Amino acid sequence: MKLAGVVEYDGSDFSGWAAQPSRRTVEDTLSQALSTVLRQPVKLAVAGRTDAGVHATGQVVSFSADIPLDPGEIAYKATAVMPGDLALRRCVEAPADFDARRWASSRSYEYRVLNAAVRSPLAWGRSVYISRRLDETTLTEAAGKILGEHNFRAFTPSRTYHSYFVRRVSESRWDREGEELVYRITANSFLYGMVRALIGTMLEVADGKRSPEDFGRLLDSPEARRSSAGPSAPAHGLTLTGVGYEDVPGL
Repeated sequence: MKLAGVVEYDGSDFSGWAAQPSRRTVEDTLSQALSTVLRQPVKLAVAGRTDAGVHATGQVVSFSADIPLDPGEIAYKATAVMPGDLALRRCVEAPADFDARRWASSRSYEYRVLNAAVRSPLAWGRSVYISRRLDETTLTEAAGKILGEHNFRAFTPSRTYHSYFVRRVSESRWDREGEELVYRITANSFLYGMVRALIGTMLEVADGKRSPEDFGRLLDSPEARRSSAGPSAPAHGLTLTGVGYEDVPGL
């Protein structure tokens, strides 16, 4: 039986998604829990590998099970043996050839900036605190330039495993929610480090360090390197919120 699961985690104490020797990772912790419940080794495919410190509310995995357990029971039992910062929130039966990564048609992230005079202890681990007033007009302008298909070569490390740098972005916007500025982006796929590099560069625009026009020029410059863009925004403000699929009910 092939299964698909929606995974939620607080990335603060994880060294990212991917299994690493002597490191606490989401992949290791989740696969160990599922192996305990299913009484068999479990190999996971994942929609998107998140970096250390990045959170998820809508990560998606796929795996196989050889015992006839109800998917909902698998989610409940696996979560019961996992630590409090990780949960398999939902589990559904999927087509036999389903692969969480290869079948994904889109991925969505959000990034939270607490833009207030005084920091908030409750928002500390999920948003980046910036006390200075940010120019929301230029943030909105910069976000609009990201929509559509662009070459994002400037927003991923110069030494990279990627060979194709064009991505199609269907959502890119900043919203004010009380004292927080929330950036939301959806694309067919992302380059390594792309979202945090985009946000760090947009924050430079909001600080007046570069113009929206300069930012826009970076979006279609195959010759540009990572040093042309701004710094990466801190990981703890970023959350993977969802993955899009066309033919898997329940995800």
